Amino acid sequence: SFSFPHFFVLGAGCSRQASVLQVSISLKKVELSVGESKFFTCTVIGEPVSLDWYNPQGERMVPSQRVALHNEGVRSRLTLYNAKIEDAGIYRCQANDAQGHTQEATVVLEIYQKLTFRDVRSPQEFRQGDVAEVVCDVTSSPVPVVSWFYNNMEIIEDTEKFQLLQNNNLQVQRVTKADEGVYRCEARVEARGEIDFRDIILVVNVPPVISVPQQSFNATADYGESVTFTCRAYGSPEPDVTWHRYDKFSTITESERYVMRARGTTLTVRNIQQDDGGSYTCKASNKAGEVEHELFLKVFVQPHITKLRNVTAVEGSAAMISCKAEGEPLPEISWRRANDGHSFSDGDKSPDGRVEVRGRYGESILTIVGVKLSDWGRFDCEALSRIGGHQKSMFLDIEYAPKFQTNHTIFFSWEGNPVNISCDVMSNPPATMLWRREKLTIPSEGAGNMRVYSAPGRSLLEVTPMSDRDFGRYNCTARNNIGMRFQEFILAQADVPSNPYSVRLSSVAQRVATVTFTKPDSHGGVPISHYLVKYKDISSQDWKDMKSQGTQTVVLLTNLEPNTTYEVRVAAVNGKGQGEFSRTESFQTLPIREPSPPSVQGQRGVGKAYRLGLVKQDDGGMPILEYIVKYKTDKEEQWMTKLVPGVNDFVLLQPLQWNTQYEVEITARNVKGLSEPTFVKFSMPQKPDITADSLFSGLGLGAVVGVGLAGLLLLLVLVDVSCFFLRQCGLLMCITRKLCSKKTATSGKSKELEEGKAAYLPSHLFRHVNRTKSSLNQPNEPTCGDKWTLVCKKKLPLKEENGKETLKPDTIEIKVHGDNSLHMTQEDSKA
Repeated sequence: SFSFPHFFVLGAGCSRQASVLQVSISLKKVELSVGESKFFTCTVIGEPVSLDWYNPQGERMVPSQRVALHNEGVRSRLTLYNAKIEDAGIYRCQANDAQGHTQEATVVLEIYQKLTFRDVRSPQEFRQGDVAEVVCDVTSSPVPVVSWFYNNMEIIEDTEKFQLLQNNNLQVQRVTKADEGVYRCEARVEARGEIDFRDIILVVNVPPVISVPQQSFNATADYGESVTFTCRAYGSPEPDVTWHRYDKFSTITESERYVMRARGTTLTVRNIQQDDGGSYTCKASNKAGEVEHELFLKVFVQPHITKLRNVTAVEGSAAMISCKAEGEPLPEISWRRANDGHSFSDGDKSPDGRVEVRGRYGESILTIVGVKLSDWGRFDCEALSRIGGHQKSMFLDIEYAPKFQTNHTIFFSWEGNPVNISCDVMSNPPATMLWRREKLTIPSEGAGNMRVYSAPGRSLLEVTPMSDRDFGRYNCTARNNIGMRFQEFILAQADVPSNPYSVRLSSVAQRVATVTFTKPDSHGGVPISHYLVKYKDISSQDWKDMKSQGTQTVVLLTNLEPNTTYEVRVAAVNGKGQGEFSRTESFQTLPIREPSPPSVQGQRGVGKAYRLGLVKQDDGGMPILEYIVKYKTDKEEQWMTKLVPGVNDFVLLQPLQWNTQYEVEITARNVKGLSEPTFVKFSMPQKPDITADSLFSGLGLGAVVGVGLAGLLLLLVLVDVSCFFLRQCGLLMCITRKLCSKKTATSGKSKELEEGKAAYLPSHLFRHVNRTKSSLNQPNEPTCGDKWTLVCKKKLPLKEENGKETLKPDTIEIKVHGDNSLHMTQEDSKA
């Protein structure tokens, strides 16, 4: 809502003139894409009796499926849905009043076709070696410019590989798998800045190629054996593999006897029969072609191993392994040791003489004398004849007495500190383990300060020494049905570490110093946890402590006093406690001095300011109190000075001049004095252009909508003001007539008009404005309230959104400043 000032008009009264129709449309020219919708608002000033719309063909428009009309008094809204090319043209809004007067306004509607991709398929497939034409059917008005991209690179001209066709398609010569990938078809309409694209996947289909690792097979009939044919097919897309027996005039389908796996690349024939012999054809086919390969199966009664069993032997004893086989013809039997790949045939003997093979009719015996753990593992028996072979495997298991796995037999601890003594054993079969102390067995559930924890192949004894008696020898005994073994462990009493040595001081400054040293020769049987560095002023009796980080042999001393002599010593600490201190060393810190010259980094400009980063520097032993910054342009002689607190890490110089080179001198100061100056030069950039885009780019959606509503409100106010001055009608005219009776009879019409203009200024322009009635030099100027004032000036015409002047005889200018106040000069009061 608006608040208006009360004002008075001098004269005999207000008379209404005959109104003349004025018709306006919210938009004058509109571009619309095919398929989009739009509405237009027609507004009439006056008293129309009819308000109609006419299409570009001059026909009066009526509501339909794609046309909606909504009339409301002096306003009419035309809505077009799903625009078509034929909807383009000039639309008229015509108003008629009771006297037969007719006024109209027009809007130009231009329809254009947006970029449209028609049936662009992806992927598009081609056969390897063919000429591929990648189709990209795109249309728009005007005709688009089409570009092709591959691997993020534009294809800008014809080459031996690529050709750009007149129909916007891309032709690829002798296409290969290397040409596969994503091709981008990009269309642009330069006139509108419109751009769109489609990514098309190019797929190259490669005809199948068959690889057969084994061409022919031998099979033994009537033994329930199986044969697996392998036919590896390569191609793109992956070929489909089928199997056929042309001599039997049949296609093989999966059944109980025929099993296909790996997408048909393997065919297993189960329970081989005599009539399974013959040719088998593997056929591979895909979109690019078809190929086939023939395999052969010969069915014989091949060797078959009938007896082979696992054997268990004791380490050091002898083992005999038997393998029996039958077949026609009778096969020869050989052995292969899996752990080293060594083969043995009838009559062979190993180099060490422990392994020997002897054969007789259909049977082979492998004998191992003095079995070792290295003999443990798999042995393969293979029966071979001229028509095939058969292989089976057995496992030789070796049983042996317990074997201890570690030589770590000395452990350190101290009273009250638990220690774990681990006894690790290998054995077959698994061994039982127990602990003894001075010929007494420690129960498995533990006793007193001892606990026993068991796991496969391991027994853990936890001892918490309580006195000297708990230190000494402990025995771990392991036993299985092969033998018994024992191992003795010693629990020794730990000591504190010996003293570090070679203590050195380095990097000594006013308040810091680095202590380095060599670790002790003995850690006391327990790992060192950290080092303790003690230091003090020689004039003091109180030592200060500093711990190392872990077992690092470098410690940094801080918060020292300048020009002071210190003593330092180092001790090592382990779980047992603190060891002896090293020899005491002394050092003297440096005296206080002026700080080092400031270091400047990270220079950057922000608007009319320039930021210089200050890097932490040597402060000479005392905090930097301030930075003295002097700066000037390269054309000036006089320096400007700026003091910056010493705790700051940057200097901000502002305001500076655009497109100007500056010289800067920075000096640091502590209580001792000034540092040497640091000199810096930099240049300010050109003054940036502020455009409408940049002004609105930082606004959010809500702010933009608010600005739009404010603009619409201002437009309505200006239209009503123009009606008041030009036609003496509208809301302002009605308010003026109601206030006419309150005006004195001494003012002229020009006074009325001036006050009328001021009265209609929007209320939000007067908020938070100090009353400036005295500055107007018009003591009788009417105002409402103490927070706003009226300003009228004949200078610039106000314009509507479409650019048309609305106030011709008398115009006003409103100056609104950034602090939401209104200001005016002395000459403003003359308006």
